[in-house]
Amino acid sequence: MDMPSLTNPLRGLILPRNTRSKRISSWDESGANADYWRFEPGDVKTIAEIEGAGCINHIWMTSSSDEPAWPRRVLIRMYWDDQAEPSVEVPMGDFFGVGHGEIAQWESIALSMTHHPSGEPRSAFNCWLPMPFSSGARIEVANEGEEPRPLYFYVDYEEQDEPIPDHLYFHACWRRENPCEGWAEPNAMWAERKLNKVPNLSGEDNYLILEAEGRGHYVGCNLSIHNWDGHWWGEGDDMIFIDGDTWPPSLHGTGTEDYFSHAYGMQDVRGLYHGTSLYNREHTNWEGKWTVYRFHIADPISFQERIRVSIEHGHANHRSDDYSSTAYWYQTLPHRPFEPMPAVEARLPRDV
Repeated sequence: MDMPSLTNPLRGLILPRNTRSKRISSWDESGANADYWRFEPGDVKTIAEIEGAGCINHIWMTSSSDEPAWPRRVLIRMYWDDQAEPSVEVPMGDFFGVGHGEIAQWESIALSMTHHPSGEPRSAFNCWLPMPFSSGARIEVANEGEEPRPLYFYVDYEEQDEPIPDHLYFHACWRRENPCEGWAEPNAMWAERKLNKVPNLSGEDNYLILEAEGRGHYVGCNLSIHNWDGHWWGEGDDMIFIDGDTWPPSLHGTGTEDYFSHAYGMQDVRGLYHGTSLYNREHTNWEGKWTVYRFHIADPISFQERIRVSIEHGHANHRSDDYSSTAYWYQTLPHRPFEPMPAVEARLPRDV
């Protein structure tokens, strides 16, 4: 059976689609040019509610604010079918690929962000990860900042007469450990003979990116690091435990830079499937704030019952940096309950 959408996404464009293209947006229904919704502090609004079967194919958003780290103060939640709990709950900036409440110019096959040439804290955010649903979808935005802000948005989707057979549901969640609990002193060098020989043969103390139950596949993450420990923050192995794994996991990596498809540190690149969306070009020894990403779109990691995606924070978890992450995956419903979203004060960078 030919499956053009799986073998070559461009080839799928030659086939007719038995769907109806639709959009929900913030356009000014009076015909004027105030094409945005205003969010006061504390506002929670449903920006899109769709009945029936369909698939969201693209989301575009933009906003602006002088409030420090404002992309961490706005939450995006998404609900599928009749589920009471969101399948997506992520701060706005992190969902679109950049952590720390920062804005940066970057693009990939799944997500992108622009940066205004003036350097002002405003940006256009895009997501092309498909989001199918069988009986309904709802997208909610919450302004948990202390200032009002505008939100301009598109939600582009297809109406379908019948749900896509056997489809999985898009999920995304955010986590943070501030700081990770490392065992070495600050400024410890991973290459020191004693430090480099400490083993990690369980993965129990790794930074947790995702823990999910059901059937599905993990399609990637972004990981944001604020280097408080000094020196190079990499060398942590990725460890992905699938279904009945004990030790070793089904997928065991060789270092943080290797999992994110770099080598010998992180490079200043933004590729289709991997890169550094926030690169500190002023660094001299890997200090400051970073966001790196890896998408398993060409190589999704499947699970039949459960998955645990983790990574060491430094070799054998010796470092105590600020780690945060967004995981993206598809799975059956219902999903394992998410950890409670931290209050806005606990999401902000330490230096705000």
